[in-house]
Amino acid sequence: MRHEINIQNLNDLDRAAGEFLSEIGDRKIIAFYAPMGAGKTTFTTALCRSLGVREDAVSSPTFAIVNEYRTGDGEPMYHFDFYRLNKIEEAFDIGFYDYVDSGFLCVIEWPENIEEILPEETLKVSIKVNPDESRTISWED
Repeated sequence: MRHEINIQNLNDLDRAAGEFLSEIGDRKIIAFYAPMGAGKTTFTTALCRSLGVREDAVSSPTFAIVNEYRTGDGEPMYHFDFYRLNKIEEAFDIGFYDYVDSGFLCVIEWPENIEEILPEETLKVSIKVNPDESRTISWED
């Protein structure tokens, strides 16, 4: 089944993040596919807000590769950015499988760079920039 959520503007992010979390159920590994500037980190920040993560704790892990946040329930959440990854071994070096096997939410930006090691249960989500600058988030399950 195909799912789509439209985001008209930045003011619509929190609604879209809540709807997304509601629709994905208990999925724990989420990979966002989108071009540079499409809003992967912005949408992840809205997801974090919906989960009760302190907004000042959320930042792009472009250089750190992974950031750990705490949800409002005190559970860890992991935010990956593999944009700067030069080789797949770097994902192993940070303990990628330990994170995805933890049972906690893992949000992945630039999954294209680690496609060959993504777990089978990864939910692959596309973010499309529309001509009017709105965004469409879509996935299949």
